[in-house]
Amino acid sequence: MLLRASPTIFLPNGATAGAGENFSGSMLSMLSSSSVSSPSAIVCSAAKGGASNNRPLTGVVFEPFEEVKKELNLVPTVPQQSLARQKYADDSESVINEQINVEYNVSYVYHAMYAYFDRDNVALKGLAKFFKESSEEEREHAEKFMEYQNKRGGKVKLQSIIMPLSEFDHAEKGDALYAMELALSLEKLTNEKLLHVHAVASKNNDVQLADFVESEFLGEQVEAIKKISEYVAQLRRIGKGHGVWHFNQMLLNEGAAV
Repeated sequence: MLLRASPTIFLPNGATAGAGENFSGSMLSMLSSSSVSSPSAIVCSAAKGGASNNRPLTGVVFEPFEEVKKELNLVPTVPQQSLARQKYADDSESVINEQINVEYNVSYVYHAMYAYFDRDNVALKGLAKFFKESSEEEREHAEKFMEYQNKRGGKVKLQSIIMPLSEFDHAEKGDALYAMELALSLEKLTNEKLLHVHAVASKNNDVQLADFVESEFLGEQVEAIKKISEYVAQLRRIGKGHGVWHFNQMLLNEGAAV
C-alpha cells in the first residue's frame, strides 16, 4: 500500500503545517499579517517521496543539464573532425594559414640575407647575425600560428615558399642600406597582414583570435618597425664607406653584455 505525503505549507518563520493539522491562533495571525502584505513570502511545495526532493517554485536562472544538450549535439562523432573547435569560422582558419605562409616567406628572405652577409668576400658578421636572428624570429611566429591553429581545431596547410634574392648589393645604396630598407618594407608588409588577420577576427566576432594577434604580435611588430627605421636612418647618414663597418660592429656586439 502506497502512502502519499500530504502537501506541506512553509510558514515565513520556518514553521510547517500539514494538511490535517489545525492552525493555532498565532499561526493564523502570522498568516494574516505576513501573507496578505507579502504573498511571495510563502513558498508551497508538495513533498513526494521525502522532504529531500522538495523543489520550491522559484525563478530559474541557469539549468546546466538542459542548456548543455545543444552543445552535446554539436560534439563531432567523425574521427576526422576536431573535438576542440568552437565558434572558429572557416575564413579565420584560412587567414591563419595565409599568415603562416607570410611568416615563412619573410623568414626565408632574412635567411638569404644572412647567407649573403656571411660570405667571406662580404664579411659583415654583425649584419649576418642580425638577419639570422630575424629569420629565426619570423619562423617562431609561423610556429605560433601553427600551434594556435591546432588549438582552435583548425588544420594547418603549408603552402609554397617563393625563392628569395641571393644578391643584395646595390650600386647607389650599397648592400647594407639596401638590405635594411628591404627589411623595413618586409616588417611593414607583415604588419599589414597581421592587421588583416585581426580584421577577419573582428568580422567573425572571434574575440579569442583578436586577442591572440594583439597580445602576441601587433605590439612587437610596431617595435620592430621603429628599430629598423632607426637603422635605415643611420645607414643613410654614413653612406657606403668606413661607417658601414662601424655599424656592423655595433650589431655584432649588440646584446653581448646581456
